[in-house]
Amino acid sequence: MRAAAPAETALPGVGPLPLTEREFSLFQTLVEREAGIHLGPTKQALLVGRLSRRVRALGLASFGAYYRFVTARGNEAERVRMMDCLCTNETHFFREPQHFDFLRQRVFPEWTRRAAQGLMERRVRVWSAGCSTGEEPYSLAMTLLSHFPPGSGWEVEVLATDLSTWALERARQGLWPMEKAAGIPRPLLRAFMLKGVRSQEGWMQAGPELREVLRFARVNLSDERGWPQGPFELVFCRNVLIYFGAQARAQALSALMRRLLPSGYLFLGHAESLTGTAEPARCVAPNVYCARSSPPSGGGPT
Repeated sequence: MRAAAPAETALPGVGPLPLTEREFSLFQTLVEREAGIHLGPTKQALLVGRLSRRVRALGLASFGAYYRFVTARGNEAERVRMMDCLCTNETHFFREPQHFDFLRQRVFPEWTRRAAQGLMERRVRVWSAGCSTGEEPYSLAMTLLSHFPPGSGWEVEVLATDLSTWALERARQGLWPMEKAAGIPRPLLRAFMLKGVRSQEGWMQAGPELREVLRFARVNLSDERGWPQGPFELVFCRNVLIYFGAQARAQALSALMRRLLPSGYLFLGHAESLTGTAEPARCVAPNVYCARSSPPSGGGPT
């Protein structure tokens, strides 16, 4: 049963609600506990801007009232909605293209060689952790299927997860405005994306081959108990953990490394690294890591 909202009258007007220092401190603690995300002092205006609408929609008069409501037993759905509002969902196709170059030039030839030698199965599992509205996992699926197409004997699976239910629903739809096509290499665009007609004119949609290999799930990266089971050949977790506090970030990174196969790779964003984690790892390319005990794939810093 859902807890009732406090009997407080909403403030008039539609502008941002005032947020006291104490209220902001309470939300800082709540958000870090729920999702590992650290809201620094400069994020106070962001919180006000993104949550004011929810406060008013519930007919509440203050952020204090909203905090009491969202932490009340039975209001778990509102906590999910609160995190949807606070999540940053900025992404685009083939973001940080050097990572996709690394896959094509280093990883795929390595897999092909090892499979031919009987050292790995022709099965690839990939996790896009913090997938936002789906551009990253669809980019991965296009890259993988262009090298290991259906009928080639390879099985490809891409798991896409995010904390935001709104972003995941957008990702599941696989539908974007045509201007997003500019970020997709033309051969992949022609091979895997469908151009909308009539009511869908001006839009593009992921084709059936992409949908066949993609799965979606809501996953909180600050709570390993709900994570998917590994191991994975590739884990992409880029530009997500920069929002975490130091302890939550280190814990998540260590857990991500444990989800990899010994020969697997972890891809981080350009401003991220494994600094502060206890897991032994080697940096094999900018922001690309593998287990320190895994055999080198042909150069790269250690």
